[in-house]
Amino acid sequence: MTALALLSLAALHDVHGSGGFLSGVMHPLTGLDHLVAMVAVGLWGAQLGRPASIWLPVAFPLVMACGAFVALAGAPLPYVEVGVAASAVLLGLAVACEWRPKIAVALACVAVFAVFHGYAHGAELPEGEDGLRYSLGFVLATGGLHAVGIAIGLIHRFDRGRVVLRALGVVVAVVGAWFLWGTVA
Repeated sequence: MTALALLSLAALHDVHGSGGFLSGVMHPLTGLDHLVAMVAVGLWGAQLGRPASIWLPVAFPLVMACGAFVALAGAPLPYVEVGVAASAVLLGLAVACEWRPKIAVALACVAVFAVFHGYAHGAELPEGEDGLRYSLGFVLATGGLHAVGIAIGLIHRFDRGRVVLRALGVVVAVVGAWFLWGTVA
């Protein structure tokens, strides 16, 4: 409850100033490529079960924040948009194929993808925005999208749910491929 109150205060501050929190929250919610990849992390985590359903959604925002720091520091990272789009393709395929790697491999995949997403978020910090509040916003929104993916992924327990979840993986992969095509075309 306290966390919700603090987030509300931060959001209210944003409405009256240029704190950056709402801009950060909106960034992953309004970019379809980011949105589907981040929901897919939750879907895959739910599909893999514990401990992946906990570790993947925790690791992604932490590493994503590091990627944003790299961007804010001005260090170059090539092929960021390709990495973001490819993450949706590969995460979607992982869900569609019910790929069950060891937890360390799943974490490594998610971490690589998170660097690209974080870098993209950091590089797109609006002029004059507070980088810390902006980062807090996109990290919290990302966690929320992971939670949505985990909630949807709970259907994996049922036979038909497994089929639906795999179909959602295909949808994520197709959306990612569409964005990937747009970045290389």
